[in-house]
Amino acid sequence: MTSRGWKFTGAALLALTLGIQLVPVDRSNPPVRRTIDAPEDVERVLRRSCYDCHSNETDWPWYSRVAPASWLVADDVHEAREDMNFSEWPDDPDDATDLIEEIGEQVESGAMPLDSYLWLHPEARLSDEERQLLIDWSLSEGGLDRLPGELP
Repeated sequence: MTSRGWKFTGAALLALTLGIQLVPVDRSNPPVRRTIDAPEDVERVLRRSCYDCHSNETDWPWYSRVAPASWLVADDVHEAREDMNFSEWPDDPDDATDLIEEIGEQVESGAMPLDSYLWLHPEARLSDEERQLLIDWSLSEGGLDRLPGELP
């Protein structure tokens, strides 16, 4: 490629990079409607490890303002809020119990928090004790068929 071709390619890439920054991304935090009622130690772990994606209290990092990362982050948060939102906790006790059971299952299986989230947020990593705390809490609140502290 000639020098002129490289300059054109560079200018086109720069224009594309700047242009995609103009694509709007919803990084809103709607009002908190109703929160989960959990013991203080459980809530502290949930806030540190789960709330950034699963609540309307997201702390949007700097890279959530730079496309294309902004698109991925916003999509992940919106999808997580649809799955479970601690700021839109259900009024119905059966629905709440189902979600608490889901928390325990996701934590116990290691599916949550996501590894991809932990790469940039190591502070959200659950210790063995915190993992067990959430599992025991979900068993006691969710009414699962195992005893608290009993792992498969």
